[in-house]
Amino acid sequence: MTYPAFCRRSFLKAGSLLPLAAMSGSSFADDAEPAAEPVFNEKIERDRQVALDILKPSKRDLEYGLALHRESLVFDAYGFAPRAALDGAALASAIDAGASDIEVQDLREEMSMTRYVHDAAERAEFEQAWKAAGVTCIFQNAGEEGQDPLRLIKRLARFTYATDHLPEFMSKAATPDDVEQAWKEGRHCLYLTGNGVPLTQQWVSTHDELRYVRIFFQLGIRMMHVTYNRRNMLGDGCAEPSNAGLSDFGREAVREMNRVGVIVDVAHSGWQTSLEAAKASEKPMVASHTTCAALHEHIRSKPDNVIEAIADTGGYVGICCIPRFLEGSGDIGRFIEHIAYVVDRFGEDHVAIGTDVAYQSRNAGRENDKIPRRPKSRTRWAALWPPDPYKTTAAANRSLAWTNWPLFTVGLVQRGYSDDQIRKIVGGNVMRVARAALGDE
Repeated sequence: MTYPAFCRRSFLKAGSLLPLAAMSGSSFADDAEPAAEPVFNEKIERDRQVALDILKPSKRDLEYGLALHRESLVFDAYGFAPRAALDGAALASAIDAGASDIEVQDLREEMSMTRYVHDAAERAEFEQAWKAAGVTCIFQNAGEEGQDPLRLIKRLARFTYATDHLPEFMSKAATPDDVEQAWKEGRHCLYLTGNGVPLTQQWVSTHDELRYVRIFFQLGIRMMHVTYNRRNMLGDGCAEPSNAGLSDFGREAVREMNRVGVIVDVAHSGWQTSLEAAKASEKPMVASHTTCAALHEHIRSKPDNVIEAIADTGGYVGICCIPRFLEGSGDIGRFIEHIAYVVDRFGEDHVAIGTDVAYQSRNAGRENDKIPRRPKSRTRWAALWPPDPYKTTAAANRSLAWTNWPLFTVGLVQRGYSDDQIRKIVGGNVMRVARAALGDE
């Protein structure tokens, strides 16, 4: 049983209100030329139908929410640009030639993060996913997990390369004004976040050790994780059972990020580290992609005292689209419940949406079949965390697909929030904190 036909018709008809899968050639710009011919994407439509069946919005809420989404500046607080399919034959050739594990991993990432630049089919689907989601900007994961500057710079280079080659469609934003300009012009953009504080680990002095924070800021990084799951020299990550908190060096790192203009992010930090980072920060800081421990306690969630401490800085928590972190049904309905919990308890100024998911090209399966199987590898250091027996469902994952962003707005309309509240949640709060980090507010 699928959602009533009148709502499906309204959703598809809303191509005049919002770029949808069936109207993927349309643009946000008021004066843009409409697509000559609608393009159908069965993956996007399937995911939307799953979400509609869960939300069951009224005709009024659906149409109103889609219109509001189209008119709003939508800023994903932490996520990933749509991913291209790999070039299976090229990767298989590299493996056959004896490529190392690191080389294979780098090739995989480079292809998924840049192949749409030169491959026409991947470019078409890349653009289609952006337009279907109705997102102006993504706070883009642009740093491989870790702290070594050479490790961190790889993803930064890939997304710099992509935005250098696609400026008319997807540019790199250096300031919130750049994001706002892209929105006004009907373009898309990336605001870049690194997955760690870059450290040379020479330990000459704290000032020497933290000097790459400014260098990476100059390269475009605007947010950094304090920790990534495990313990580092700044503090304990969320997967550490000791929950020891922020180190003295971590306080120095928070101070330097505040000084330079980099947003402090504790999404992957332990609860005590998150709490102490919030108390140490003199500017608004965030947990960019997390959930509420009060609704489901998970190491990647944040309890009320941490959320309150983040809110006290003027920052926000970004609710993510990971079913096992949301638990319950783990679907779009549960996702909206987590957002509503923060709004109702801490206020609409302190919540955003940091999806932490990406659209994957429909060509991925075909290309992956060309790649020979690799031997089983050991668990990554960053993935060493307690067993999580939760089993998600295909429906939950599909309902939270990145291209379902317009339905996230519809879900907030269903909850009865005002237009101003919703605009803050879907983008305004990220813009405000981004401006504050640079001293613009």
